[in-house]
Amino acid sequence: MNIFDNAIYAAAAGAPAQNPFGSIFMFLGIIAIFYFLILRPQQKQHKAHKQMVDAMAVGNEIVTNGGILGKVTKLDDQFLTVKIADGVEIKVQRHHVARVLPKGSMKSA
Repeated sequence: MNIFDNAIYAAAAGAPAQNPFGSIFMFLGIIAIFYFLILRPQQKQHKAHKQMVDAMAVGNEIVTNGGILGKVTKLDDQFLTVKIADGVEIKVQRHHVARVLPKGSMKSA
């Protein structure tokens, strides 16, 4: 007996007909789950980060993505100058700011 005989007999007997709408609804359901669990939260997070970067002002205390803590001294369209110590200022791209800290956070650090 051949190992493919069972598959041949099953195909000859005829498989039950499947509803094509069931497959379409399953596909749409997976797309909806993907949108609500992955894409939508990521878009909201991106929008919140953009609003934070746009609202930055001179004097804000920030943390960069690299973990550098400093105070904003100058703002530009793409860059900002951050004072990290007395006499030490660095230039950072605006979109690399991780978060804006409350006033006085640098004194406690």
